Amino acid sequence: MSNENPASPTTARAAGPLDVERLIQELTLEEKASLTSGLDFWHTQPVDRVGAEVPAVMVTDGPHGLRKQSGSADHLGLANSVPATCFPTAAALGSTWNVELLERVGRALGRETRANDVAVLLGPGINIKRSPLCGRNFEYFSEDPVVSGDLGAALINGVQSQGVGTSLKHFAANNQETDRMRVSADVDERTLREIYLTGFERAVTKASPWTVMCSYNKINGTYASEDHWLLTEVLRDEWGYDGVVVSDWGAVSNRVPALAAGLDLEMPATGGRTDAEVVAAVRAGELGEAILDQAVRRHLTLLNRALPALAEPGTYDVAEHHALAREAAAEGAVLLRNEPVDGATVLPLDPTPAASIAVIGEFARTPRYQGAGSSQVQPTRLDDALTQINAITGSEVSFAAGFGITAEVSDADDAALREEAVALARDAGTVVLFLGLPASHESEGFDRDDMDLPANQIALLEAVSAVCARVVVVLANGSAVAIAPWQDRAAAILEGWLGGQAGGGAIADLLFGVRNPSGKLTETVPVRLEDNASYGNFPGELGHVRYGEGVLVGYRYYDAKRMDVAFPFGHGLSYTTFAYDDLSVAVSGEGTTASLTVDVTVTNTGDVAGAEVVQVYVGDPQSAVERPERELKAFGKVSLAPGGTRTLTFELDARDLSYWHPVLRRWVVEGGEFVVSVGASSRDLRGSATVTVVGEDVTLPLTPSSTLSEALAHPVAGAILRDAMAAGDDGSSAMAIDESMLAMAGDMPLRVIAAFDGMMFDQSQLEQLLAAADAG
Repeated sequence: MSNENPASPTTARAAGPLDVERLIQELTLEEKASLTSGLDFWHTQPVDRVGAEVPAVMVTDGPHGLRKQSGSADHLGLANSVPATCFPTAAALGSTWNVELLERVGRALGRETRANDVAVLLGPGINIKRSPLCGRNFEYFSEDPVVSGDLGAALINGVQSQGVGTSLKHFAANNQETDRMRVSADVDERTLREIYLTGFERAVTKASPWTVMCSYNKINGTYASEDHWLLTEVLRDEWGYDGVVVSDWGAVSNRVPALAAGLDLEMPATGGRTDAEVVAAVRAGELGEAILDQAVRRHLTLLNRALPALAEPGTYDVAEHHALAREAAAEGAVLLRNEPVDGATVLPLDPTPAASIAVIGEFARTPRYQGAGSSQVQPTRLDDALTQINAITGSEVSFAAGFGITAEVSDADDAALREEAVALARDAGTVVLFLGLPASHESEGFDRDDMDLPANQIALLEAVSAVCARVVVVLANGSAVAIAPWQDRAAAILEGWLGGQAGGGAIADLLFGVRNPSGKLTETVPVRLEDNASYGNFPGELGHVRYGEGVLVGYRYYDAKRMDVAFPFGHGLSYTTFAYDDLSVAVSGEGTTASLTVDVTVTNTGDVAGAEVVQVYVGDPQSAVERPERELKAFGKVSLAPGGTRTLTFELDARDLSYWHPVLRRWVVEGGEFVVSVGASSRDLRGSATVTVVGEDVTLPLTPSSTLSEALAHPVAGAILRDAMAAGDDGSSAMAIDESMLAMAGDMPLRVIAAFDGMMFDQSQLEQLLAAADAG
């Protein structure tokens, strides 16, 4: 394929809207096929024929900043991007729990996308963090689908408010990088529905992304690009999605069945090869032309959405966007630990005298601010923490690199750097120690082997903490790292994630109390990697990965196992404190119309202004199926002045009480008691209320394979069986059965009982029983 960009990819930008239905009638079969694949790496195909003109448009990465290639595209589409604001990655944005902030970031991304003549920004990614080892976790928000879906929707709404599109990705069950282009994610439907599809459903129904990007992997043996159930039955028929489904770059195995499944656009270009396959399939009657027409219709509709903004690209304020990136990075950082030393917590630091502060760690001056792979952004500027700390203190603090971050650094070099750092720490009142994962440790394209920080950094921490009691660790990493083995050596730990181009300034603001930390974890930090639910089933083998943990993902698993964790889901400290009072839960409706209104009052009981993330969890202890002890169903972030108070109201609907029934294959509200809890994390619950909800009828249909116990529990068949058994107490009926025999026969299928001569009932009686049950 050609890697050269067309000279004028949006030549029709000034034209009016396309007449979609006329074009579908006018375009040739070959032209229609061409519109469902790329022109090159980043552009859709145009049609230049007079009377049937269709413009090409550009789409490009990335989720936390525009990555538009200038000039020729390389074969992986990774190099030579134009300068753009590098916002914090999704791991940091997710930890803000701030829907309004995410929408503001989205609007900024939309302005930059529009100003660069790009029609669709390829993000956000909202895949679930099934394992902390996934190399692309920095691009994803959470281990929880409610957080992922709602924050993804906010970002989408912000971007698309500027007249450019988004691409919600990677749909679906793309939770690892190992063998990602062909591995089969083997997962049951209930787990898919409740964990891995719910976030996409929330984002689609709340924000209507212009495009949805299908993933590389297979789902239960079928490539996502060819999965009719996924792309049409679920996405379109159930969720009502009307946009374009685009492939991840190179995710199409077979273009013709992919089109039939609901894939509208294959990217990137294939040099016309797969276009010819589509034409041949239509002419041979193997693919209905109406299917191709529908894909073209969606593509042309997408162009009509994009053309007005392409006609008026506009500009954006670079400094304003940098300030927003700093705000977002500060709000996404999580204060994990802040212990007292000599009677007072270590943070926030006093900027005077600055001479008492020593900054150690190469990451302080060489920031690790974004992930590696297709989302890499060329920042408009880049702040390092060391310079920003100097700016706040008004003087130059002492600094030592402490360790190397490149492969060229030898053990001897590290030892010398460590010795220099320890000498500096010995005379310091407080050490701010910057640790984290080098870029080579986590990236798109491969998964991590462990959760550990590099050994040279751990050795440095041990040496520094031995000579200084006031050690503040600042982390830079895209996914959870093992903290439990060393956390007692640090008085304070600030998780900065990959904070984008302004992350250095954000960290400085938090260290000195210019801003109050308000980030909360959207993924559990386990004590050990082996404690993670996916351990032993990640990343799979021989082309398959088994999702054996089912719905018990993340905190759902740790809570079910009553397992200690280093830091729980939802955890994050502040420089102030908050009290929760007056929890009330009101029930309305029943069954599919059931809803809960949850009210709780939150008060800032400390001395400084701060923001709290209020989390609402629901448990269903009486469920007929295994459900997590509690699941996040809503959240809200509230900012309060000292002494300030506010009552938050959350509305939960029937879906928030439901589970996916694996037999009925639909969402059901099972009647009984529900426990509603509010708190500051999944392990810091500040109040709970038990309410009773009237459920819907979830009676299972009786079949010959139903068990005797299921038949006895059936409202119709059970009464018939019990009457017949009672009539047989004198031994005159074959239905006679005592309790011990019932205990043994309870799990026997009805067809097996009927097949045994002289047992409770014969085949004819079974048919009568099933007919009566079916009739109701």
